[in-house]
Amino acid sequence: MQVAIMGSGGIGGYIGARLAEAGEDVAFIGRGAHLEAMRTEGLQLESPLGNMTLRQVTATEAPSDIGFVDVVVFAVKLYDVENAAAAVVPLVGPQTRLLAFQNGIDSIDMLARFVPRSQIAGGAAYVSVHLAAPGRIVHRGGVTRFKVGGQGDTTIERLRGVCDRAVGIDLQTVQDVDQLLWTKFVTLCAFSGATSLMRAGIGPILADPEARTFIEQLRDEGMAVATAAGYPMPDGYNEEVMWLWRTFPPDTRSSMTIDFERGKPTELAWLSGRLRALGDELGVPTPAHTAVYRALHLHAGGSELPRLVWPDALEETK
Repeated sequence: MQVAIMGSGGIGGYIGARLAEAGEDVAFIGRGAHLEAMRTEGLQLESPLGNMTLRQVTATEAPSDIGFVDVVVFAVKLYDVENAAAAVVPLVGPQTRLLAFQNGIDSIDMLARFVPRSQIAGGAAYVSVHLAAPGRIVHRGGVTRFKVGGQGDTTIERLRGVCDRAVGIDLQTVQDVDQLLWTKFVTLCAFSGATSLMRAGIGPILADPEARTFIEQLRDEGMAVATAAGYPMPDGYNEEVMWLWRTFPPDTRSSMTIDFERGKPTELAWLSGRLRALGDELGVPTPAHTAVYRALHLHAGGSELPRLVWPDALEETK
């Protein structure tokens, strides 16, 4: 299959590398130092499932260099969706399917301004992976599950068959994409909010009674908002999400946590901020998500966290 990766960082880079390893025709769209590294040194993937390096990588900054493809894996951050959606148009022919792997619940509506909604399949990625350095993707371990809409669609089912033959891509198709996105939204808001606010991996959070109570409160608030919005979590959700978090290595943190630590822009407004706003709209209290949003908002747009330097005068007052 001809596959274009729009947003070649953690998730996009991982999927693209695995598909290229399986022999598919993959083109990566990137920018800056990461693009240059892919062009000159290839793309490295470090993973408990086996390290690999793609020596010859088709990589460009301009989607028009590639033309129509069978599938676009659209994996940019939420704050880049509109610009990337406008740029992706040259890749989308009449039969192209665009898989949108954004966090939150808003990306399909944003993409539909540029690409026919009938060609967009919303998706949810359950994998701990990030761009560690230009040209270097790191998979931390745990599940490598991807769920997308479009069940029964010829192109998407063909892609699922390709993924079955690839290493480390468990691609599942669903009919109810809205429920899929809401379930991921509730799960990720809790995970991202807790690991970002507490600056800790999921293991220590679950091991500490007070920290665990907080992440459970974040989860429960999300469930209440989802129910009020008409998307209640499925039976057994609490057990499944706890199982999912425990499959991750103990030091696993959300990509938002890593973005905060690196002084990069974050998706806070589309996660705890969005859930808080929905709670206000629907009359559902969200004190835990409100605390996450307000405590992290100062640096949500990207800036290095300040280091506290205590004056000597304060030292003298011990």
